[in-house]
Amino acid sequence: MVPCPLALLLALGAAAAALAEPIRFVDCGSKDGSIQEVNVSPCPSQPCQLHKGTSYSVNVTFASKIESQGSKARVYGEMLHVDIPFPIPEPDGCKSGIQCPIQKGHSYSYLNKLPVKSEYPSIKLIVKWELVDDQDQMLFCWKIPVQITS
Repeated sequence: MVPCPLALLLALGAAAAALAEPIRFVDCGSKDGSIQEVNVSPCPSQPCQLHKGTSYSVNVTFASKIESQGSKARVYGEMLHVDIPFPIPEPDGCKSGIQCPIQKGHSYSYLNKLPVKSEYPSIKLIVKWELVDDQDQMLFCWKIPVQITS
């Protein structure tokens, strides 16, 4: 029996929606903004399984409490309470889905990629993602547990 195209389309839509479920995160000092939702895709369960050689989509919806001309992302791998800088392809928040200048009271959808390089060790750690305003104050900061795997 051949599945009908509509049923197949609905099943694919449900699968895609399941991949984009909001994840549980810890707010680690959002001062100038408030996080409404964090999505890492694909990450169907936590800790997120990050496979070497793969890039993951990150989408953070947040509301700004301040005005800012720009924003900059900083990402870390936290191990034993030590932050190790984690390079991302585009640190400029204004080139990552945010319409700059940032306006007080507006909501924004920040979009970026988290590439997991093949040479990274297979390890459990905490990903810490910060976005700072032009005064180096925290628009948002969140943490999630991850497992880097082959």
